[in-house]
Amino acid sequence: MMMSRLLAAIFAALVLISPATAADSDLTRLARGSGTPDIPGLRIVWLAPWGDVRNANPWRNVIVHQTEGPAGSARGGAAEQAKKPTRRGVTVWVETDGTVYWAVAENLVPTHGDGANRNDNKYIDNSATYRQVVRDNSIGVEFAGNYPDVTTGPTEAQVAAWRILVKVLRARYDIPLDHVYAHNWIDYKDARYCEGCWLATLARTWGE
Repeated sequence: MMMSRLLAAIFAALVLISPATAADSDLTRLARGSGTPDIPGLRIVWLAPWGDVRNANPWRNVIVHQTEGPAGSARGGAAEQAKKPTRRGVTVWVETDGTVYWAVAENLVPTHGDGANRNDNKYIDNSATYRQVVRDNSIGVEFAGNYPDVTTGPTEAQVAAWRILVKVLRARYDIPLDHVYAHNWIDYKDARYCEGCWLATLARTWGE
């Protein structure tokens, strides 16, 4: 079951690696707007609508997380985050069916990525991120579903949603491609798996 799910996600990633299209300009326009826009290809539940992007926190990075929660847990996690925005968690949550929950107003800073304490170059050269890529300048995206096996990869629906979502985040906050990071690239998490690494790598591949 786990292997077939992983293979499906890999296949989806390969299919989704394609050149930029004219639709990207429309996506950028939507990404710079306000309110609760309908973004083609994304199913977003807006627990916190966008405001004027000029009033958003100055996000300069994206950090990809995985919750170690079961399928269906993103909704509950996002709801709790919306009630207490600065609790340990993130701004955006992604369910296994690809539903995106925008949980926190973009001018507020949830508690995530506090450590930024990797300087071992284990996964990438992190000399530039050491104590620099932190919660105050990094918007977090949390993917649910890698429970009880933390090595379980994202679903096909999550990969498809991420391909669009990362474009939206980068366009809205003018985040460079090489500022999309996995949790484990910038902060020690767990020796059992590299949290967020495959999703962050995909994002950088898609942007090439």
